[in-house]
Amino acid sequence: MGETRENDGYEEELVDYDDEEANAPASVANKVNGETVKKGYVGIHSSGFRDFLLKPELLRAIVDSGFEHPSEVQHECIPQAILGMDVICQAKSGMGKTAVFVLSTLQQIEPVAGQVSAIVLCHTRELAYQICHEFERFSTYLPDLKVAVFYGGVNIKVHKDLLKNECPHIVVGTPGRILALAREKDLSLKNVRHFILDECDKMLESLDMRRDVQEIFKMTPHDKQVMMFSATLSKEIRPPMEIYVDDEAKLTLHGLVQHYIKLSESEKNRKLNDLLDALDFNQVVIFVKSVNRAAELNKLLKECNFPSICIHSGMSQEERLTRYKGFKEGQSRILVATDLVGRGIDIERVNIVINYDMPDSADTYLHRVGRAGRFGTKGLAITFVSSASDSEVLNNVQMRFEVDIKELPEQIDTSTYMPS
Repeated sequence: MGETRENDGYEEELVDYDDEEANAPASVANKVNGETVKKGYVGIHSSGFRDFLLKPELLRAIVDSGFEHPSEVQHECIPQAILGMDVICQAKSGMGKTAVFVLSTLQQIEPVAGQVSAIVLCHTRELAYQICHEFERFSTYLPDLKVAVFYGGVNIKVHKDLLKNECPHIVVGTPGRILALAREKDLSLKNVRHFILDECDKMLESLDMRRDVQEIFKMTPHDKQVMMFSATLSKEIRPPMEIYVDDEAKLTLHGLVQHYIKLSESEKNRKLNDLLDALDFNQVVIFVKSVNRAAELNKLLKECNFPSICIHSGMSQEERLTRYKGFKEGQSRILVATDLVGRGIDIERVNIVINYDMPDSADTYLHRVGRAGRFGTKGLAITFVSSASDSEVLNNVQMRFEVDIKELPEQIDTSTYMPS
């Protein structure tokens, strides 16, 4: 352990900004699933992934995954990205942004033993783990290509050994751990040709993380491709690069039914019980504002015999990933979570999101409700409003995204939010 000691303090910082809900109200798309795009879209373009002239090995992996047509964002971005152009992409959750950088990086990369050619930074370990999985999935038929994921909470010696003995060509990770490895000269960035930021707004708005990202960026060659992705981008971080941006008003999610319920804090538990009894759902995510509330609400639901689990930053990394995987595989139907799960986490069966506690901003609201209705499928979002500040956030959501969110009616037609 002696050799990792100087990083101990640094690791503490990493845990702070990696896991803290306040800094990581978290969402972006990960799956490609190009079949359900905007109505009429595939009809107009009717392009398949073949039109991008991708490597046969990539096309084979795409077919294996069951994807036929690129989504709109993939159609717009991939042709530019595979030419090595810089890309900034803002598009709503569930539209397959991850596949843009995964496929375009795999298309361009020529693996050289012992050299890291691409680096992907994201702000939470769960998202890093998921992105790494997507790279592995689409590189199934590229046997020489190695991908690795690095984040805090794992003994840094494990990562140092891996870099020394099995150097990956693509590195996915959180900024703190990547910077620690680069500073120690275990991770060489001098051959990086592709520099990718996923959920870039969260990384660039948090000062600690922004500093780390900038330091990593400066260690890479000047001549490289830069790709930045997010569902929301503040005006300040839109440099003059190739930009594909959804109109802000379009960012609310197509196919998602949104309602609110006015009630007092003390009425929330009873109302939640009633909703879970009355609504049809495949899987549901319930968002709360703190670790304590997540644990307490989960306990309460279990006592009422609901098949519930919770994920929050108070858990060990291993526990969080195990629970996330279990939920994704359908072992539980109800997930109680803090905003740690709000961004980038992609679970196909989720068709209802309940904001038990109102999110702190319109952006966080968008990212949370984006867990339901992924990739144009149907979904339902219900938000509890119990204070004046809750009402204010809801009004901001309606103004910013030009959406009219109505009070939840007594009866709701199941066909409006359940896939047929």
